[in-house]
Amino acid sequence: MAVKEISTSCFKAYDIRGRVPDELNEELAYRLGRAFAAFLKPKQVAVGQDIRPSSPALAAALSRGLNEGGAEVLDLGLCGTEEIYFATFHYHLDGGIMVTASHNPGDYNGMKLVRHESRPLSGDYGLPQIEALVRLGQFPSSLTCGRITSLDFRPDYIKHLLGYIDLDCLKPLKVVVNAGNGCAGVVLDELESHLPFTMIKLLNEPDGSFPQGIPNPLLPENRSLTSQAVVAHQAAVGLAWDGDFDRCFFFDEKGRFIEGYYIVGLLAENLLAHHPGAKIIHDPRLTWNTIELVSENRGQAHVSKTGHAFIKDKMRQLDALYGGEMSAHHYFKDFSYCDSGMIPWLLVLELISKSGRSLSELVDERIRRFPVSGEINLKIEDPQAAIAMVESYFSAREEIQERYQIDGLSLEFADWRFNIRSSNTEPLLRLNVESRGDQALMESKTQEILDLLDGYKK
Repeated sequence: MAVKEISTSCFKAYDIRGRVPDELNEELAYRLGRAFAAFLKPKQVAVGQDIRPSSPALAAALSRGLNEGGAEVLDLGLCGTEEIYFATFHYHLDGGIMVTASHNPGDYNGMKLVRHESRPLSGDYGLPQIEALVRLGQFPSSLTCGRITSLDFRPDYIKHLLGYIDLDCLKPLKVVVNAGNGCAGVVLDELESHLPFTMIKLLNEPDGSFPQGIPNPLLPENRSLTSQAVVAHQAAVGLAWDGDFDRCFFFDEKGRFIEGYYIVGLLAENLLAHHPGAKIIHDPRLTWNTIELVSENRGQAHVSKTGHAFIKDKMRQLDALYGGEMSAHHYFKDFSYCDSGMIPWLLVLELISKSGRSLSELVDERIRRFPVSGEINLKIEDPQAAIAMVESYFSAREEIQERYQIDGLSLEFADWRFNIRSSNTEPLLRLNVESRGDQALMESKTQEILDLLDGYKK
């Protein structure tokens, strides 16, 4: 009997993401398991899931497909994306799949796929081939059928995390932690007994119904709970995570949200103090602060296209020590070049403990030197036409000192710059503007670009 082709619209540039069940369902998850097994021919694959109600059924269907394709599934159960990365590289597995939609709406789900050493499968390698197999649904017969085994990985993961810091130098700081009812709370509970910090926990229990809303601290409306708690408890810092905790967001002791851009510079500076001459990777959206700090600290800054698959590939090519995106993704060589939402805050709290300086004191000067617009997301009818129009407008009016198109369009002028690009995961145009120490100039140029784009809005 002929196998019916199915839609694979949930396949994106570097992961799988779609609405359940019309774009992503158990049939597709099963086929993906079969396709993953057929393409990589793995012996052992780690599988984990976030707290969304649809995740257990999708993970079960995925695991069944992997088993029927001949692979053994090592089941991590409820976990974060970085725990799949950790299990895959730490236990030398052939691959890993995380069932998660991170910060997407509640009716969405998705999957993030890696192969050996937690190397990502993306649109550049692996995903197109797997997508074709999923769509057709025709798989070779396997001589053996795999099994599912539970993997008790977390003690090793916690030990690995603690290896990034000097526990003896940590001060008994008060810290607000907001897990957003996602998966981070489980790990925070495990770390708590090893650290001298007093944790004020918000929304710590995993709850896939997200009673306080989808955990996405990038949205300004989602920051007040953490910010207010920092002030109320006179905490040293506030921390918040997205659903699968591969991104960590910071609030200083005043409850002020700190843009991820400045955390990239802070981490780069701190890591280079111990590894002079190392290579640091950054994305093209906001760059001047990172480049200056890396240069001043005897490092080498390299730009990469935005997105975890591209950053990781660039880091491996150059054997970079650290990579950072302004969207709060932080990548570490010793974490198999993968992103972690736990390592960054441990490093920052170690820095606060050692330096005796508050988070605001560590970043205020950088914020003054390079003020930013924050990422502005716009629904645009014709993104490419809009980008071309903006480029033409400024080319005719100002002297462009540098133009590059590593990811969307970046134009640099004497005292300000901007990047405008189409999202890889959502139907949005994203704008970022920064200046050299001139808040008013940054704000006026941001408004000028927004006025230009007004006619292209949906």
